[in-house]
Amino acid sequence: MTKKIEFYRDLLAQTKVLISDKTYPITNMENISALLFNVLVQVNRVGFYRVIDKELVLGPFQGNVVCIRIPLGAGAGVCGTAAQTITTQRIDDVHQFDGHIACDASSNSEIVIPVQLKGDTIA
Repeated sequence: MTKKIEFYRDLLAQTKVLISDKTYPITNMENISALLFNVLVQVNRVGFYRVIDKELVLGPFQGNVVCIRIPLGAGAGVCGTAAQTITTQRIDDVHQFDGHIACDASSNSEIVIPVQLKGDTIA
């Protein structure tokens, strides 16, 4: 097994332990953000946008400051696109992404994973 696979398996196991108490979703998001921010290298932000009233609203995060609200949909940045299409977005060069929102000028790439609960995108 490669070290990279082992690293991510260990990270997943740690994450599962942190969120074993599903009673507090915001606290779970806070702990996941802190864990990932502290173990992943070359990241400037890890966190969540929560879906509230059909837009993304900044939730728990660690790192550089970012936009507070992002609309849903294509042309609404990487996060808005991921939430609207319910697909993971792995963008190597955000400056080439149609509709990119430059909340943090130091960001050059993004990975955005929609979070669903019972069929609804929640973050």
